[in-house]
Amino acid sequence: MGDMRVAVIGGTGLVGRHTTKALRDAGHDVVVVARSTGVDLATGAGLDAELAGITAVIDVTNTAVPDAEAARELFGTTTGNLLAAEQRAGVGHHVVLSIVSVDRIAGNAHYAGKRRQEELVAGGPIPATILRATQFHEFAAMVVDWTQRGDVATVPPLLVQPVAASDVGQVLAEIATGPPQGRARDLAGPETQDLVDMARRTLAARGRSVRLAPSWRGGLFSVDMAGEVLLPGPDAQLAPTTFDTWLAGEAESTACHGRELDSADVRAEKRRCGRVHDVDRRGGSVGVGGG
Repeated sequence: MGDMRVAVIGGTGLVGRHTTKALRDAGHDVVVVARSTGVDLATGAGLDAELAGITAVIDVTNTAVPDAEAARELFGTTTGNLLAAEQRAGVGHHVVLSIVSVDRIAGNAHYAGKRRQEELVAGGPIPATILRATQFHEFAAMVVDWTQRGDVATVPPLLVQPVAASDVGQVLAEIATGPPQGRARDLAGPETQDLVDMARRTLAARGRSVRLAPSWRGGLFSVDMAGEVLLPGPDAQLAPTTFDTWLAGEAESTACHGRELDSADVRAEKRRCGRVHDVDRRGGSVGVGGG
């Protein structure tokens, strides 16, 4: 189905940018909706104007909240405002990005908010598709940033099956331009990884020196995430990009950023690094889990 007009809510973020690119590459008209474009999901301000003429909406918004009650209230308010605006605009398909195992983790505030979001979407007025994805390749480095104190960061020994944000964006674009599915097949990366090892390797690729302390202590994660709880089921769709492939890109980008490329002898390398920088600029932050 070509030439659709699709709104990407949170389109300036990591997954939002990849989703926008995938849609445009397929020939669709994309409206990027974010606070920077003048839309406030908490009040609904600006939504009606942005959703005029929209066929489908993809919600990849993400936010940090201090506790479960606040998370449920925030996701409930923003999702309710978005669905109401979609109903007024006559939107035919609402797609939301969620997290694999979101219904199996009781002690995480963000997961509580995402469960509330799923409830409203599943029972809402717009035909919908919920896509749950595993953690992104960037997740380990984000945990380091959240927990670092001085030169030490606490990273829980999570077993995950990380997925590339670019692969998630591609699948979201395909879902939004097709018929509503209710619950789509879960999406995961091709290989399981240990989060502490991911963090160590990502830091090395980026040239950062941080001592890692593997521990469940620190407040962000609880032991109910231990074992294989965060892994996808046997019916999950597996995306192609491995963590090693993503990591090689991180290392290449770091090398290019730190290299002097002014002589005529390295013009080819300069062009190569320029392409890496273009990819790097499309990156961004990522919240807990897949959405």
